[in-house]
Amino acid sequence: MTAIAQMVDATKTYFCLDCGVCTGSCPVARVFPDFSPRQIVERSLYELEEPSDETIWNCLTCAQCSVRCPAGINFPEFIRLIRDEAHSKGFDGVPAHNGMLQTISDIQARGAKQDRTFWIGGLKTRQTGDVFYFVGCRPYYDVIFRPIEGGSIKGAQNVVKILNKCGVEPVVSNDERCCGHDALWNGNEEKFKKLGQMNVDVIRASGAKQVVFSCPEGYHTFKNYYPQYFGDLGFEPIHILDFLADKIKDGAIGFNETSGVVTYHDPCRLGRLAGIYDSPRSLISSIPGLELREMPRSRENGVCCGTTGWMNCSSCSKEIQMQRLNEAAGTGAGAVITACPKCQIHFRCTKSAFDLGIEVTDLYDLLVANMKTA
Repeated sequence: MTAIAQMVDATKTYFCLDCGVCTGSCPVARVFPDFSPRQIVERSLYELEEPSDETIWNCLTCAQCSVRCPAGINFPEFIRLIRDEAHSKGFDGVPAHNGMLQTISDIQARGAKQDRTFWIGGLKTRQTGDVFYFVGCRPYYDVIFRPIEGGSIKGAQNVVKILNKCGVEPVVSNDERCCGHDALWNGNEEKFKKLGQMNVDVIRASGAKQVVFSCPEGYHTFKNYYPQYFGDLGFEPIHILDFLADKIKDGAIGFNETSGVVTYHDPCRLGRLAGIYDSPRSLISSIPGLELREMPRSRENGVCCGTTGWMNCSSCSKEIQMQRLNEAAGTGAGAVITACPKCQIHFRCTKSAFDLGIEVTDLYDLLVANMKTA
């Protein structure tokens, strides 16, 4: 049995009904007609799929196909496993930004000394405690995407401001590393394991009982993959949106009156893959005078921001991003709110090249801008 045949067996992809719902739902297939999840599955069932097939890197792993699949096939996981096989045989996708992001995570995996907490300033943080804020790669994004005002450091600062307002002084560690999400989904399992073990060791040493995430990819990776590789973590991964929803109900945070219309973009890892839809909307609706208008494609039908894992960013990615921003502008909103650093960067990248008539705003920036200080 070939390696891909084993993956078919392990993921029960043989349940495929050949109905084509996956391809009909796929945002990539709508732009690149030659890309077809159904055909990748079909070739795999007949043991014709090869690790050298470049199309496996065009998949966004956004799970829009999976939530609609009548056979319940987890196509993103199937693609992830095929990429493992491809990478092991020397076949990879095309890195975006000349591989800069992959190089940074390589350096982190080698244990390089970091200065990733320079941005904390006067914010209240700790070295040990019950709550650990896993910042993710935001400090590095800020350096790379400053020309398009990626806003990554500001977003991280605002998360800590919100936690401080709730009476929480989180642990923020200089020894934290990339969560390994991109390495895992790009077939580099060894790098993922190195990064993951470092993070688990750092968090355990801090004594944290909860780890709070503002990055959907970090949350999804810790919640679903870290236990598979590292066993019982000894701490609870929790997304800050769920954390804050409870705090607002308790009256820990209040917001000033404002005005305007916004719409909300559901990140794939936060929405379809984590099932977190209500918390961000509840937070936006907590701001008096702010109207939230939904896009036609929202919640489980929301569309990916166009690329993932800093890999294979192409004309297809830009087309998907432009369609999504035009859909957001079509609601009459002045801004599209994101809850994912990567979504924000991808949308701002497209917006920097095309005047699409709508602002891109980080959810945590929005909350702090309207948060009562007294």
